[in-house]
Amino acid sequence: MKLYPLTFEPIYKERIWGGTKLKDFLNKSFEANFIGESWELSTVTNDVSVVSNGEFTGLNLNELIKKYPTEILGKNCIEKYGFVFPLLFKFLDAKEDLSIQVHPNDELAKKRHNSFGKTEMWYVMQADENARLVIGFKESTNKKDYLKHLEDKTLVTILNETSVKKGDTFFLGTGTVHAIGAGVLIAEIQQTSDITYRLYDWDRLDANGNSRELHTDLAVEAINYDKTKTKVQYKNQPNESVNLVQCPFFTTNILEVSGNYNWNKKKESFTVFMCTEGSFVLVTPDSKSKFKKGNTVLIPAALEEFQIIGETSLLEITI
Repeated sequence: MKLYPLTFEPIYKERIWGGTKLKDFLNKSFEANFIGESWELSTVTNDVSVVSNGEFTGLNLNELIKKYPTEILGKNCIEKYGFVFPLLFKFLDAKEDLSIQVHPNDELAKKRHNSFGKTEMWYVMQADENARLVIGFKESTNKKDYLKHLEDKTLVTILNETSVKKGDTFFLGTGTVHAIGAGVLIAEIQQTSDITYRLYDWDRLDANGNSRELHTDLAVEAINYDKTKTKVQYKNQPNESVNLVQCPFFTTNILEVSGNYNWNKKKESFTVFMCTEGSFVLVTPDSKSKFKKGNTVLIPAALEEFQIIGETSLLEITI
């Protein structure tokens, strides 16, 4: 069997804070209102991505890995995680502020939920005027002071807010308190985990007049109370892969292609491309496929070389 670049059916998530940018900017197609997330590539339980192109159409990612584990994942991934796809890829549209939240590390998530932790990164694809993110504390604090501010509904006064624009990139280690602000469209790369502890939800109510559940007790032990640096500094280079994030769980580069780019790698890991701008044709020895902004493509580890032709900006993620 000759493997090829794989695309998957998006898994749409309706959220109280969702909007229409996934349609308007990324050409996603759905009927529901308030879609906040498009899960592009997932093996989260009950949300496993299904192949949407080529001979494997209709197979889900777990089934495909079972058939071709080394060819899909690569030896680096298998040595670290076994025959498990370890990452989750999303596009998020925040029409309103998300809740202020935190994610546990691997140790805590394993103990409490038998899950990976949730280290993640954000790449801002579009931001309205005056849009901002909430990331971390203004100054290092402690559990006692944090709980006092939470009780007094003054938590936001000790959190760091930063204005954002297209191209801004942030790395969020586990334990970082954060929230995506209204008016921001984001590409998110994270560990395969859906564990979120909600700290504060801006006192809002849902359509039935109910507030969403908070996870105060669970969050206390998960929070990193130190001031952290999260913004990534980088400079794009035409037709060159520029590193954004390198951490134990994933490596993300940005690749700005203008014209032709010959891509070569070893069979050590899968690669995922998230197209954040433009369009491109991906040519392998056995296939030729066209992709555009909003598409996410899984390159099996067994595909060692191909050509990218077009004018495009890609997030390039591997293990």
